[in-house]
Amino acid sequence: MANAPVQRMSQLLAKTLRDDPADAEVLSHKLLVRAGYVRRTAAGIWSWLPLGKKVLANVERIVREEMDAVGAQEVLLPAILPREPYEATGRWEEYGPELFRLQDRRGGDYLLGPTHEEIFTLLVKDQASSYKDLPVILYQIQNKYRDEARPRAGILRGREFLMKDSYSFDTEDEGLAKSYALHREAYQKIFARLGLDYRICAATAGAMGGSKSEEFLAPAEAGEDTFADCPNCDFAANTEAITYELTSVDASDVPAAEDIPTPDTPTIETLAASLGVPASATLKNLLVKVDGEIVAVGVPGDREVDMDKVEAHFAPATVELVTETDFAARPDLVRGYVGPRGLEKVTYIADPRVAPGTSWITGANKAGTHTKNVVVGREFEVSEYVDVVVVQEGDPCPKCGTGLVLDRAIEIGHIFQLGRKYADALKLDVLGQNGKPVRVTMGSYGIGVSRAVAALAEQSADDKGLCWPAEVAPADVHVVAAGKALQTELALDISGKLAAAGVRVLVDDRPGVSPGVKFTDSELIGVPKILVAGRRAADGVVELKDRRTGEREELTVEEAVARLTA
Repeated sequence: MANAPVQRMSQLLAKTLRDDPADAEVLSHKLLVRAGYVRRTAAGIWSWLPLGKKVLANVERIVREEMDAVGAQEVLLPAILPREPYEATGRWEEYGPELFRLQDRRGGDYLLGPTHEEIFTLLVKDQASSYKDLPVILYQIQNKYRDEARPRAGILRGREFLMKDSYSFDTEDEGLAKSYALHREAYQKIFARLGLDYRICAATAGAMGGSKSEEFLAPAEAGEDTFADCPNCDFAANTEAITYELTSVDASDVPAAEDIPTPDTPTIETLAASLGVPASATLKNLLVKVDGEIVAVGVPGDREVDMDKVEAHFAPATVELVTETDFAARPDLVRGYVGPRGLEKVTYIADPRVAPGTSWITGANKAGTHTKNVVVGREFEVSEYVDVVVVQEGDPCPKCGTGLVLDRAIEIGHIFQLGRKYADALKLDVLGQNGKPVRVTMGSYGIGVSRAVAALAEQSADDKGLCWPAEVAPADVHVVAAGKALQTELALDISGKLAAAGVRVLVDDRPGVSPGVKFTDSELIGVPKILVAGRRAADGVVELKDRRTGEREELTVEEAVARLTA
């Protein structure tokens, strides 16, 4: 085995901190800064110090090995990209303010790449002319850029981040399904090697477009995604992707609709209290504007509208809530008393819970008045059904009916069957077997490399500090010289022996630093094994500690070297 380097902390560009950074909100942010892995350069922009770069490089290595194993080919595309391809696909505008836009000295428009579907499509268009050139999977590991409105949580949500993005190109949908399956399996191997606890969840495609989409989510308190997990079956999904079947109800016994006086009841809460009914018996009608046109969104009164779902449904159109000015311009829309019955010049969409045949108490479009026994399909029609409610703990599993459990998670990977969206926009064709042009179908697959580092820190840290899995740790063993010259000499000697055997060593040989500080730093830095040259150094005896379990044992130098090189 080749010699491994010894990293001496006396020469290491990294200072540990006793206190959490004042702006740190989540555990990974606090610990990665305190342990000397990263430093903030600007809002959402981070510098990786030597220890952090080692961890980042180890994650890259694992990702690269598993991508190469499925036959993917690595390339490197520019980060500064021209406007035209993104304009052709519509994403120049769709990305909105999150897209970093810039101009060169000649006034040409460019962007900092958030993802590279367009550029990979053009690359393959240039390089592949026949079906014989496909299928192909290309990938890169490169910085990406998004102008986050509120960068937060350290490297979890930055404006610059390192990502692996890969793209598959096939001539048939069956080939796309195979490429997608290859990535799905590769991702499972990658996250298992990284030591991450994760779930594979159904997801929405968002601005990426396409059909099938799945997320790889790492459960963590710091996560910004909410996912639903079924304790009874294998169902798991991002809450934004959960859909329910529309089930009609028999309304033959429901009496005729009847207006009822309800003064001073402009909210669901006041209406339910006045009538002595549960909020679930009422119909909430939220008014929004979609590119300026008013749309009503109907949900049960005890549920909230998920605006992210509404915006995703109407994307790329602009969605905003109606204002006082809008109500003033439409006197037929009575604030607090809007109902679907008799609405004019308003599109009405509803959640599947507002199914045909269900009966509701809802606004009568007259001040101080509601209508009861309003039946869907009898008193009014729904233009379109869309799952738009905020998913709640205990909602039935769409697959088996068991109450769902909600949890927070960090998105560490996302895979998409894009289909022909980008190939259509950029006219990516190859000659088929019959000599006629064939439109190529694509997949897109991302892993947040820098985000995976933060996810690992969130999941594996304890009350003492970081606790890295062996394959991503910055070193295999952290050797600590307790302080005296003899102890330092022994620490450096054993470090050399371990390095000669291929073990990656971080040795704390800092002069003038107390043993207590060194021990505290060794736990904060989080290398899996800690070897201490301490009070029995004169006897050639060291203490080996497992960082995760805390187990300790005394060994001779020879025994320690044998144990750590086995």
